[in-house]
Amino acid sequence: MGARRYLLPLAAVLLLLLGQCSIQGQEQEPSSDKQWWETAVFYQIYPRSFYDTNADGVGDIVGITEKLQYLKDTGIDATWLSPIFSSPQEDFGYDVSDFKLVDPLFGTNAHLEELFREATRLGLKIVLDFVPNHTSDQHQWFIDSERGIEPYKDYYIWHPGRTENGVRLPPNNWQSVFYGSAWELSPTRNEYYLHQFAKGQPDLNYRNPAVIAEFDEVLRYWMERGAAGFRVDAINHMFEDAELRNEPINNPEDPNSYGYTHHIYTKDLPETYEVIARWRTVLDDFVRQKGGDAVIMMTEAYANLTMTLKYYESEDGLQQRAHFPFNFVMIEELGEGSTAHDFKFVIDRWLENLPRGKTTNWVLGNHDKPRVASRYGVERVDGMQLMLMGLPGVAVTYNGDELGMVDHRDISFEETLDPQGCNLGEEGYKWASRDPQRVPFQWDDTLNAGFSKAPKTWLPVHPLYRQTNLLKQQEADESHYKFYLDAVKMRRHRVFTHGQFKSRAFGDWAFAFVRFLREEENRLDDPYRVVLINFSGEPRTVDVNDLYEIRNQTEVYLVGKDSRHKVGHRMSAKQVALGPWESLVLGPISGGSRLALSLALLIVATVKAFLY
Repeated sequence: MGARRYLLPLAAVLLLLLGQCSIQGQEQEPSSDKQWWETAVFYQIYPRSFYDTNADGVGDIVGITEKLQYLKDTGIDATWLSPIFSSPQEDFGYDVSDFKLVDPLFGTNAHLEELFREATRLGLKIVLDFVPNHTSDQHQWFIDSERGIEPYKDYYIWHPGRTENGVRLPPNNWQSVFYGSAWELSPTRNEYYLHQFAKGQPDLNYRNPAVIAEFDEVLRYWMERGAAGFRVDAINHMFEDAELRNEPINNPEDPNSYGYTHHIYTKDLPETYEVIARWRTVLDDFVRQKGGDAVIMMTEAYANLTMTLKYYESEDGLQQRAHFPFNFVMIEELGEGSTAHDFKFVIDRWLENLPRGKTTNWVLGNHDKPRVASRYGVERVDGMQLMLMGLPGVAVTYNGDELGMVDHRDISFEETLDPQGCNLGEEGYKWASRDPQRVPFQWDDTLNAGFSKAPKTWLPVHPLYRQTNLLKQQEADESHYKFYLDAVKMRRHRVFTHGQFKSRAFGDWAFAFVRFLREEENRLDDPYRVVLINFSGEPRTVDVNDLYEIRNQTEVYLVGKDSRHKVGHRMSAKQVALGPWESLVLGPISGGSRLALSLALLIVATVKAFLY
């Protein structure tokens, strides 16, 4: 009898612990069988506009270091930085003059290494922008190449040009992405050099093995100092036709526009994939030698699905390339007018074509394209962020999109700095310029939105920053930022890190998908989450059983800003009412509490049988 008196208290303790484990299991379950990046939330920082600590009106590396705690608190796993290396800033850092030197505008190499150390302390990863297609015309390689100095003479693509009717002309009809001919005549060398972007960004000659070897060393240099990965910029421009043939005409109306030709000789050439495979080997060899977590490579290429997916691996699967190529379907193919059927089509298409065993990713915004709130509409911001966090694989957020920041479209031509806009003149700059989505981050409602104490910032702050800023949203009961926090926490659950995926369009404007665990994967009695998004301003009612069989009631796990529903609210799965623009996440009644209850009853029954 002496031992029996301890059984009931012991049972109570076991029940309490079981209940706590069940509740915690609902929120987060480690995915130790996956590498760090496979379920990560990546956060792109545009350094010029993130946080200025020296009052020069331009963000800096020390500012990023000071704000790392913000990233940690937000649930970010890794950040990638737009270029911070030595540059004349003709294209704001994408014209690099020294790949191993931080530009003084942003700080020093010591500042960057301190950023790596602080990020490691906080459990964050820092990924660097890697710009291998071209250099600045102020890079020493180009200066020596222009002078014909070996071994740099053939580091770039040079040609004497052609003559028609006694007039000297560029070698062919190729056009720059930034408007106008892709060729520039060098008076020093008396030859044309190729530049697929600005004339201050000469293209490197990747048919010269020495050029590739130079970048092998750049990658090793920054891995040694703490870089956790590289985002490879504009990679599909890396190789051009060796014979420099004219491209077929696409739009004869404007011979200076990039759309003038079909880019069959200047983009997506097969040699590119071989170089990516080589660099993947450089990264993997470094990790094997040094140990530690994977150093990743993610590629940027605005290309069709077939060409994009080739960045994962060779057709036979034997050659590994990037860890993942950026998936731009949310930017390139979908927008404010897209229907639920459109979303289903492009998402399902991507997942169905994903090479077996590879990790997908979803990029909702970046520094080159209008912001999420401007492309999709402010009322759809929560729905888009929920979709980003709920879909399988990696999620990529551009700084400020978590607040619902919008483009600053009232920047004057005199204030415009982006060459992509400036080259089109006052009549055409407004919608070509990328400045509107690059304006300073809106931290609070103080001077310059808390970004800088300078009398003037490099780009003007959005005039409505007092209405939309981080501090205001942190203090509000409901906000885009608080919803973003909840969505990031949600995706830590095993159903999102390991679950299967199925989608459905309920009419034109209600889109839904379910993440669910197979029976053998379901470690808790918590097998599914249903994500519902109403893309319209009209109420909708859906029967979730048409997507995933629930039969009876379901419970609200997450709601968007201004939702009529509350977390914990239960409803019939057959009639889920969605208000205008509403976003919801539904799951099993009481999460994993049914398992806890079943085990609790079993413990009580065992104790009673022993006692009596």
